[in-house]
Amino acid sequence: MPDDVLRHLFLGFIRLHVLYHAEKEPICGVELIDELRHHGYDVGPGTLYPLLHQLQEAGHVTSADQIVAGKRRKNLRITAKGKRLLAKARTQLKELATEILDDVDARQRRKGK
Repeated sequence: MPDDVLRHLFLGFIRLHVLYHAEKEPICGVELIDELRHHGYDVGPGTLYPLLHQLQEAGHVTSADQIVAGKRRKNLRITAKGKRLLAKARTQLKELATEILDDVDARQRRKGK
């Protein structure tokens, strides 16, 4: 069970990474695998590409084909809907990180203690 919880958590982190990088510049799956590896994620195509398709189907990213060295490559870009999701996730992530990493209990802060 704990492994399932971590897997779901890490898949969420990966989605945030994808949205972040797709906001910065067009990026393809192979580049994302390399970038995620740099951050310590061991993600293969069998995990990443279904996740990218889910983000695309949900309207968070869009793709455009490009030919590079004779091979078709799908570059992803964030959509307006994806930007709104990323902004909300950033807000939530900041609050969570403050609470967990700095041990600042948000409930106590709201109560004025």
